[in-house]
Amino acid sequence: MKKLFGEFLKGIIKENPTFVLVLGLCPTLAVSVTLTNGIGMGIAASFVLIGSNIIIALLKDVIPDKVRIPCYIVVIATFVTIAELTMKAYSPALDRALGIYVPLIVVNCIVLGRAEAYASKQSVAMSLFDGVGMGLGFTLALILISGIREVLGAGTFFGHTLVKGFAPIFVIGMPSGALLVIGLLLGFFNLFNERKT
Repeated sequence: MKKLFGEFLKGIIKENPTFVLVLGLCPTLAVSVTLTNGIGMGIAASFVLIGSNIIIALLKDVIPDKVRIPCYIVVIATFVTIAELTMKAYSPALDRALGIYVPLIVVNCIVLGRAEAYASKQSVAMSLFDGVGMGLGFTLALILISGIREVLGAGTFFGHTLVKGFAPIFVIGMPSGALLVIGLLLGFFNLFNERKT
């Protein structure tokens, strides 16, 4: 059980996809304008990560080496389609806000990388905990980045105005602001990790 918990924590702290492995930055930069978008993308990516990790771990001995990557992509695309159709049915506004970035989870290096480097070599239980940890780590990173950008860039929190008269820093809400926020957070996490060791 300790080993499974270690796999879970690894995705949140030691191997956080955004702040440590620096993966999945395209959707992170694009959708992290509001907390709602960040949470929606995080949940969608987590669902795909968990589902694809489990299925790939189950099928790893059956899939021939020559076609393993196309097979992984088919499995991942299936879960992305489920996530996208569910979002269209139950949250059309979020689906419109996230746009093309939900279907692009199919080629997200976090998901494909975990399938190739981890789920294809581990048990179902280990792959499940890895998927949950990586998904939660990605979601927490999106929440942090989106929260900073929404509060400072728009002066709102979940769409509600925080303080009347607050002058938002518009550059934070722009794409260049996403790079600035991520760069500062990456620097902070690197500094924190250096002091820890």
